[in-house]
Amino acid sequence: KHPKDWKDEDSRKFSENIRSVSKPTLIIANKMDLAYSEKNFEKLHEEFNSQLVIPASSEAELALKRAQEKGLIEYVPGEETFKVLDESRISKDQAWALAYVQQKVMTKLMRTGVEFALNSAVFKLLGMNAVYPVEDPKTFSDKKGNVLPDAFLVPREYTPKDLAKEIHSELAEKMLYAIDTRDGLRLPNDYLLRDRDVISIVTAARKK
Repeated sequence: KHPKDWKDEDSRKFSENIRSVSKPTLIIANKMDLAYSEKNFEKLHEEFNSQLVIPASSEAELALKRAQEKGLIEYVPGEETFKVLDESRISKDQAWALAYVQQKVMTKLMRTGVEFALNSAVFKLLGMNAVYPVEDPKTFSDKKGNVLPDAFLVPREYTPKDLAKEIHSELAEKMLYAIDTRDGLRLPNDYLLRDRDVISIVTAARKK
């Protein structure tokens, strides 16, 4: 159908499709610890069934991070559990808050949802890969001995040459080839980087 023959519904669908491609979005259903949250989440899921709808509780995530920073609990963002390190150091209010998070969030959702939402946005929605450039392919470190010193988020169509450009233009100019550190094999020029690749870029200076 030619655009001049479009009706309002055709224009609306076209606009929605353009927006979904140019501005991919996900919906974070926050405050999932509250009493009415499950019904609201179901409504969101039904209304926006073609989009990612992720349940979360940012308040719970913040509470756990603060408790972790104070050394009260052991918690890794995105994990399904947390561990109280010393109950004698926790006040009644803090104990109540942690119990609330455990009951209303962790038991129900298996996570706070914040880290999961971020990962979904970066890796699923935007289609990015996390790659790790290193100088020493045997120790996975830089020249100072730091293991996996940097992580770069790159599009799925990136090659090692593209990664080199992201690091430094001079590195890309002097690049000869790249090595997959897992097996020590030289990568072809058209190799597409994959998520969690650990890559060592070989230059003319390094080869000498």
